[in-house]
Amino acid sequence: MKTIAQCFALLLVTLLAAPVWSQPTGKNVRFLVGAPAGGSNDIFARAMSQRLSEALGQNVVVDNRPGASQMIAADLTAKAPPDGNTLYMTSTTYTTGAALMAKLPFDPINDLAGVTMVARGPMVLVVHPSVPAKTVKELIAIARARPGQLNYTSSGIGGINHFGVEVFKSMAKIDMVHVPHKGMAPAITDLMAGQVQVLLVSLAAVESQMQSGRLRAIGVSSPKRSSFLPKLPAIAETLPGYDNDLWWGVFTGVKVPKARIDQLNAEMQKIVATDEMKKRFGEFGAEAAPTTPDGFNTIVKNEIAKWSKVIREANIKAE
Repeated sequence: MKTIAQCFALLLVTLLAAPVWSQPTGKNVRFLVGAPAGGSNDIFARAMSQRLSEALGQNVVVDNRPGASQMIAADLTAKAPPDGNTLYMTSTTYTTGAALMAKLPFDPINDLAGVTMVARGPMVLVVHPSVPAKTVKELIAIARARPGQLNYTSSGIGGINHFGVEVFKSMAKIDMVHVPHKGMAPAITDLMAGQVQVLLVSLAAVESQMQSGRLRAIGVSSPKRSSFLPKLPAIAETLPGYDNDLWWGVFTGVKVPKARIDQLNAEMQKIVATDEMKKRFGEFGAEAAPTTPDGFNTIVKNEIAKWSKVIREANIKAE
């Protein structure tokens, strides 16, 4: 006859040997995307969904819910059942939007839980060829000599390319005028026409214009030079500490069990390391950059605090 201690030991071994997370197959995973089809968020989510479906034994369905700086999809994620079957693919826009919008129907820090960052990549600082600057240092010198005479554009108030230049202005102690557009396409069109002179933008959006000479790149926003543009200096080489990369990542609800989040993180770590995903990321000038759930949460929290400070200091108001 087994003693009580022996029975307890057997039970403990059985529990430890059990699966970390048991998820019934057949229930769909809803992969929310806060942006329209065809953009980087959508493409990354769709590229990951098939492999994630195979790994989890569940159908993964991509659901585009654009609007409100990706906050509609975020709110749906925050209010979904806490079973780990609702995921949310987003980007740096999440932190800029969370900082700018005073009233949201959810708490952007405490109602969502990071699963992992999946990729990150630099933006490029580009100027119209009429601007004689060929380096970041020269652009700063021109702006100091002509305060308020250079215009920079963006895809709209509160976007990463808007806030990124505001940080640049503050660190460089220069004055440039913001001319926002409703979308990146009209911003680039006006830049090429010479109506505005400066733009901070993703590499993918202006790569052809850079190659043709219609726009001149003078720096990248990452702390170090990018493997995609190894000859182009980092802005941080002139302004130490400057760091405004684009990133993409996945959230779920904060009440989802840790075991499920850990399972999702482990599977996504494997997926983003595949050649297929590296190729997808590379199309947008980005590289795989998986994190732990806690690591991603920390990045998001710090960025929201960073952008909130930029908003206060530059007196930026939501549209």
